[in-house]
Amino acid sequence: MNKKQALPWENPRFRNWIAVARACHVMGQTLARELQPLDIKPPHLDILVNLYRTPGISQQDLADKLLVGRSNLSMLLPQMEKRGLLVRRSDPRDRRVLRLELTNDGTELTEKAIAIQSDLIDRTMKTATAEECNLVGGVMSRMIRELTQTGEIAGDGDGPEETAVDEEAGSSGLQRQRED
Repeated sequence: MNKKQALPWENPRFRNWIAVARACHVMGQTLARELQPLDIKPPHLDILVNLYRTPGISQQDLADKLLVGRSNLSMLLPQMEKRGLLVRRSDPRDRRVLRLELTNDGTELTEKAIAIQSDLIDRTMKTATAEECNLVGGVMSRMIRELTQTGEIAGDGDGPEETAVDEEAGSSGLQRQRED
């Protein structure tokens, strides 16, 4: 870096990006703490919410949606299945494909977890007006589009309005309510 070049922390974009990253980090930590009574962590919530929203999703499609490899899921899914939260079934049309569905216990736990996450989001976002929330969401959507269009990150085209705990699910975002 030459002496004429501005330092990154002098750039408002850099400072604001750090603020977004910190907010995301603190939100993730808070969510993890608030999920402890349910004995789940944000990665479990990501899986549960996606199965809630998309019953029968394949293991591969779930991995793609969560932007993780199937191997990452292969560690969590057996634990969750053993706890009676989900079932994995072979697809009758293609036995190589595993379809995932929540059990009744899994659905009940997911609904409790969604309530916890929704409450946290409401408490956090009440610090901003609806207009400010929409502005932030719009800016984040544009950033995601920019990075996915340029190949910087992989994505399936879902924007934040499609995710939550999907946040592409990651646990720091909001997932759309399941449509019955």
